[in-house]
Amino acid sequence: MEGTEGEFQDGARKLQISIRCAKAAFLLSSLKSSVNRVNDEPEEKEKIIREIENLRVAFVKERLKINKIKLCGLTELILQVVFAILISCFFTKQAFDTFHY
Repeated sequence: MEGTEGEFQDGARKLQISIRCAKAAFLLSSLKSSVNRVNDEPEEKEKIIREIENLRVAFVKERLKINKIKLCGLTELILQVVFAILISCFFTKQAFDTFHY
């Protein structure tokens, strides 16, 4: 059940990123088309540019957050492997000590 929840969260995160990318693409497209207009509206252009910058910042923050999560997952995996090795070494030592006497 935890796997399903993790897959759902991963899918939701990918969907959210896709929506943000689509929104940024739409804003870039509208910015390009607004350049072609004779009556350019500087306020609207500035608003679109600010929105694009905000989306870029949000995208970078999301990417950094995902990288931190991956790093934490890798660290957890390494710790689990080390712990498993330590436990197996302990029981191996106990077994050899038992046969030694």
